[in-house]
Amino acid sequence: MRAVKGNKVYTIDESQKSHYQDAGFDIVGDDGEIVAYGKGKTVPYDEYEALKAENEALKEQLAKAEDVPKPEKSGKGTDKKAEA
Repeated sequence: MRAVKGNKVYTIDESQKSHYQDAGFDIVGDDGEIVAYGKGKTVPYDEYEALKAENEALKEQLAKAEDVPKPEKSGKGTDKKAEA
């Protein structure tokens, strides 16, 4: 596995994982998938990912809602004239 931060990449083993994670390094497995995100970032990455997923789901719902045709209003009784 590797510890990655900026342009620094270190090959580490399981025993060094928490040390590098505490130092802000992202931990990447041998397959290239991120195993753990580094600590000390402005916004915790797990929270960012959750909000990003929620945002995508809401965008899909909005797109579906915009595709549904809205019923036409007849206009009768909608104009209110001021009585003098």
